Amino acid sequence: MKQSKKNAFTLIELVAVLVIMAIIALIVTPLVMSIIRKARISADKRSVDAYGRSIELAIASYLLDTGAFPTSVEQLTIEYSDNEVVCSTTQINTDSSVYLAGCTVAGRSVEGYTYGKGGGEEPTPTYTAYSVGDQVTYNNINYYVIKDSSASEESVTLLKAEPLTVAEVNEYGAGHVNRYTSSSVGTAYDSNGYGGMQYYSSSTCGYNESEWVGSGCITDYAQSEVKYVVDAWKNANASAASEARLIQYDEFANLGYEWGVYNVSNEGYIKGENTPSWVYNSNYYYWTMTPKDDSVSYVWFVHQDGSLYDGNVYSDHYVVRPVIVLPKSSISS
Repeated sequence: MKQSKKNAFTLIELVAVLVIMAIIALIVTPLVMSIIRKARISADKRSVDAYGRSIELAIASYLLDTGAFPTSVEQLTIEYSDNEVVCSTTQINTDSSVYLAGCTVAGRSVEGYTYGKGGGEEPTPTYTAYSVGDQVTYNNINYYVIKDSSASEESVTLLKAEPLTVAEVNEYGAGHVNRYTSSSVGTAYDSNGYGGMQYYSSSTCGYNESEWVGSGCITDYAQSEVKYVVDAWKNANASAASEARLIQYDEFANLGYEWGVYNVSNEGYIKGENTPSWVYNSNYYYWTMTPKDDSVSYVWFVHQDGSLYDGNVYSDHYVVRPVIVLPKSSISS
């Protein structure tokens, strides 16, 4: 009987196969690893892009919620599930975009990849822009905007919608305002319940209970009784304000006021057609902080008809209508 011959690899053949496989592995492995590496880099770049878009959505949400522009990423609530993205540079741009650089994903460098445009100067933050005449609220008190505001300005200048009441003047002027109601000195009372006082300093004028001592008074707002009241009122009601004072002549003029027809009987000027109605009130007239021609006896005031008058500092019934400079972040919409 004839036996079949067994087929088998010789040692040389096995070695040859192993050598061929090794050569194939040496060729293929770098290609596969390169493909994997490129896929990982591409995925990491997509993670950076997704993170950047999440920041931009957070910027938009912040603007809608606060009306202010964020100055740092720490102010934002970023809805991004992958917290492994870390960037050494996160710059918020004025167009609400973001610039990311020096990013890593799970500790892996993203090969110098950047998101967005930037890398130059620090962006200028933007804020809510108001127009003259806008009414805003701070600490439950209404004000009018008296200075044009731009998105680059952090603060806005406001005129209190109503003057201080008699009770407020007495409260905040305690220790400085003489509570007399004669036509020449002291706190002024009127039928509308508004309180004012003379634009003088009792220490400078030398006032006592019975008579004036010395001659003349001052129109220096820094030493006036009015300033005592405004400062005390600010501390109680407008603590966030960087400044509290009376309106200035130039500020009033810039609100649209223009010289009108001279009224001989009243020795003053009737308002121009462009004076906004909210600047004046038919129930009262109020002090500015600007002396007339450096006078020691006369200060400009806003009359009930919206005109500017040069008022004697001893006259009665002038009221106090504060102006404050307030950070926009403190304003309620």
